[in-house]
Amino acid sequence: MKRCALVSVSDKTGLVRFVKGLVKQGFDVISTGGTARTLEEAGIEVTPVSEITGAPEILGGRVKTLHPKIHGGILADRENPDHARQLAEEGISEIELVCVNLYPFEETVAGGAAEDEAIEQIDIGGPAMLRAAAKNFRSVTVVPGPEFYEDVLSELRDGGVSEETRRRLALAAFRRTALYDAAIAGWLERADGFPEVLTKSYRRALPLRYGENPHQRAAYYAENGAEHLLSGARQLQGKELSFNNLYDADAARTLLVDLVEEAPGQNAAVVVKHANPCGAAVAVDLAGAYRKALASDRVSAFGGIAALSGEVDKELAREILEVFTEVLIAPGFSEEARKVLARKPNMVLLEAAPLVRPELSAKYVTGGVLLQQTDQVESSAGYEVVTKTEPSEDQMRDLLFAWRVAKQVRSNAIVLGKDGATVGVGAGQMSRVDSAEIAVKKAGDRARGAVAASDAFFPFADGVKKLAEAGVAAVIQPGGSKRDGEIIAAADERGVAMVLTGRRHFLH
Repeated sequence: MKRCALVSVSDKTGLVRFVKGLVKQGFDVISTGGTARTLEEAGIEVTPVSEITGAPEILGGRVKTLHPKIHGGILADRENPDHARQLAEEGISEIELVCVNLYPFEETVAGGAAEDEAIEQIDIGGPAMLRAAAKNFRSVTVVPGPEFYEDVLSELRDGGVSEETRRRLALAAFRRTALYDAAIAGWLERADGFPEVLTKSYRRALPLRYGENPHQRAAYYAENGAEHLLSGARQLQGKELSFNNLYDADAARTLLVDLVEEAPGQNAAVVVKHANPCGAAVAVDLAGAYRKALASDRVSAFGGIAALSGEVDKELAREILEVFTEVLIAPGFSEEARKVLARKPNMVLLEAAPLVRPELSAKYVTGGVLLQQTDQVESSAGYEVVTKTEPSEDQMRDLLFAWRVAKQVRSNAIVLGKDGATVGVGAGQMSRVDSAEIAVKKAGDRARGAVAASDAFFPFADGVKKLAEAGVAAVIQPGGSKRDGEIIAAADERGVAMVLTGRRHFLH
């Protein structure tokens, strides 16, 4: 009996070569529409689907393969005598190979297509054939994309596609249809940020060196069709990334976006350790921003991750090499900088453009996901000075800077800033006064004349008193405590200016 292959693809990459290989292995080819035309133009004999089904393509091509003579030939169990009998009675030929890829729905909607155009790119017959062939993988080879062409031809030349490979291809086909349906469902739900059923799909983008600890296996998965942490990023050198590297890189790049947004025309630098910024700064020149960020807490910066807003040159690269840095992220590196940084071959260099801030952010919990709008710093137009002492223009600039940094520090968070740089960070304490104490200790003498940001209100006056004792001149915080009056009075008694923002920025 002549072998039969059904080929119907949207992506024509490598198509002609693949089908010529099938013909050489003794296959007759059934095809449809544009695929058939492409093959005929290449001199390949093709049997139209309509000739097999005895029915024309109808409804503008919406219905062509949805027919028993197609699906019967794909789905028949070759080991079931009753199936064989029915195929013979109906004059249906077995289809041994199904090569199908789907209409480009994801690409169409990503390009901002109108609804009518998007709907026309929802494939029906393609997924049905992929699923049918994948279900019957013990007898049928399903080929769901051009990336599988060479493997299939190689095995055919060696005598036939193995069951192990057919099973692997079936898995790839079901993955493809699952992703496709998820993309369609996500598009239909696009008007509702919090749908009843959250439909997203993720593809493994990167195997990781290990998880939070070396004994834990890990991998990085990127959301299909969305900007993500490594979108457009290129690793230029260094060892394989770990779970903690990427977690810290996300914290660093997120804060970098906030700082650049607040100080247009200036450069920004962030040094992160354990997902908290131990140093952050803005300056006219990139090297100046890096030096100020590093000076915030040089001890904690050891083994951390640095993210910079501009291209790294040779001189800055030399400075960076003076401190053990595990990952360095920047939008570019000069050739001379690359040569300098190559002296530390284990240091990871990530070339990455500014991170796109997502509309929604998620935190995973046991068996579920918490979804929320991504936190953004509000306009300062509604901020209120509530003390007798008003912050100077320079202090206000530093307050706004420290406020943005505090948003990216684990709560409870106290951030001390001066001259566009952090000088002390207190992070992740159960008591706000403890965070204030840590920030003051980190700052030392630099606390005198500095400003402070608190990510949430002070429940008691002790935190403000602690900051004032260290010489902090101005404080920014949301307000909203039952004791706001006491806290403001404590600031007034010590000549500390205080600004209330009206919005907190917890980061758990």
